[in-house]
Amino acid sequence: MIRRALLALPLLVFVPLATAAQENGEAANAPPPAPRPAKLMTLDAGRTTVERQFFGRVRARETVDLAFQVGGQIVEFPASEGTSIAAGGLVAQLDLEPFERQLEEARVQLDKAERDLERLERLSGNAASEVQIQDARTQRDLARIAVADAEDRLEDATLNAPFDALVARREVANFSTVSAGQPVVRLHDMSEKQVAIDVPEVLFRRAAGAEDQIKLSATFPESDTRHPLVFREFEAETADVGQTYRLTLAFTEDPGERVLPGSSTTVNVVTPLGSGSGIVIPETALVFDADRDPAVMVFEPSEEDPDRGTVRRTPVTIDMRPDGRISLAEGPETGTEIVATGASQLEDGQTVRRFTGIGE
Repeated sequence: MIRRALLALPLLVFVPLATAAQENGEAANAPPPAPRPAKLMTLDAGRTTVERQFFGRVRARETVDLAFQVGGQIVEFPASEGTSIAAGGLVAQLDLEPFERQLEEARVQLDKAERDLERLERLSGNAASEVQIQDARTQRDLARIAVADAEDRLEDATLNAPFDALVARREVANFSTVSAGQPVVRLHDMSEKQVAIDVPEVLFRRAAGAEDQIKLSATFPESDTRHPLVFREFEAETADVGQTYRLTLAFTEDPGERVLPGSSTTVNVVTPLGSGSGIVIPETALVFDADRDPAVMVFEPSEEDPDRGTVRRTPVTIDMRPDGRISLAEGPETGTEIVATGASQLEDGQTVRRFTGIGE
């Protein structure tokens, strides 16, 4: 019995050794693990500006609603909507006959007052008293005022364009009877075309004092042509909704006769990134060691396949920009590829492949 046990002992030792050798051989022949996909980005320091777009609306330099200062019936109304009128040109005119009669009546009253005063002054010291003479002078002065008022009313019965104007809208029809102060026509001063945009409060504060470094332009839906703009003014209080400031910009050259008040436009605002604005990277590209020192994973492509390679942990120095983004103060050179997303999930020297987003 003991002899049989001793004979079986070598077999018991041989079986585990053979099994282990077989497992080691299978492990040696097993294919290497598939490279992990990694989303890469190329460091680019060429962008030194940021461009934002705002919805804008074209407006005239001035928009006025003209009205007669006296009431009456309109008998001339040559201002047609959409047409231009030179400064001083006729816009509308009331029936002048009533105002001419009032002026004639005032002049007659003035003549009578002057004759009465002259007669009393000749009788001075005789039948006429000094009080009567003073009263006559007062009537003469009042008559002069009445003539001046009648002349003003006659002049106010005609509306002339206060500037080179574009007729936007006629508020009443010809031969209508209007009252004093009632709007008759709306005119646009097109000597300078402007654009109004609403800018968020945070961007408004950031741009304060840097107007000379900001480039402004406008584009319209029918063309990609950029029309330069310059800053004119801003409203010194925010809108009730949205905490935005209204900015007024002006075209440096006429964008075209078809660009009218109310037209929509896209305003392009190009601003410098400012000092300390190196290469901007996403937060997901950073990895930190135990001492919280930052690093990035630099991609080193293989010679056989540029889409496969290894990643190397590379220390960097970072800055926080005012807008909250991260930029590299010191680190890899421009053109280097680094892992943009999920860098903290990779190990130094790990094999990866370029993530394409297709079938990943």
